[in-house]
Amino acid sequence: MHIVLTRHGQVEGIDPPRFRGRMELALTDAGRRQAKALADAIARRFRIDAVLTSPMQRCRDTGAAIAESCGVRDTVLPDIDDFDYGQWQWKTHAEAQAEFPSAFALWKRAPQWMRFPGGESLQDVASRTADALRGIRDQYHGKTVALVAHDSVNRVILLQALDMPLSAYWRIEQEPCCINELLIADDGIVKVLSINDVGHLCEPT
Repeated sequence: MHIVLTRHGQVEGIDPPRFRGRMELALTDAGRRQAKALADAIARRFRIDAVLTSPMQRCRDTGAAIAESCGVRDTVLPDIDDFDYGQWQWKTHAEAQAEFPSAFALWKRAPQWMRFPGGESLQDVASRTADALRGIRDQYHGKTVALVAHDSVNRVILLQALDMPLSAYWRIEQEPCCINELLIADDGIVKVLSINDVGHLCEPT
């Protein structure tokens, strides 16, 4: 099966950065334009059989644009929800660093050892996203599926696909409305065909 993995469009709290997590955020005007450009690019390049999205509104709105362009339905997949940042949710990085200096340093230096106070660890995210991918593989065997998720979720999915450790979390970038392509063979071998492709966002409209 073929997975087209993408991130939602621009929202408040990306720049300057906040720990967005489970905060409900609407796409900005720029985010809606990105979603439209992404949807058009996916419709041109792939024959999508299904669109699966995180429960967050920003992903559902991005997924709806893709579904409309591809003429398919979009469905919520709870296990690709954003990171639960617990007590850090909606804090700026400066606020988190001031309030939790040791934990913030650990998050930047060795994210695999970090559990957010009242929230998740990278291992939690890896477990639930692996469960999600197993379910997708069983249900959509041999088909092409678009997944609309989040920066952190996509990084973890890609790390697992590349057989890289969670300590490499910071080595992968995920821009809003980027495209990543994964090909999962019948024997379970995963090939990563592209990562963080945003060329479609630079194309003239």
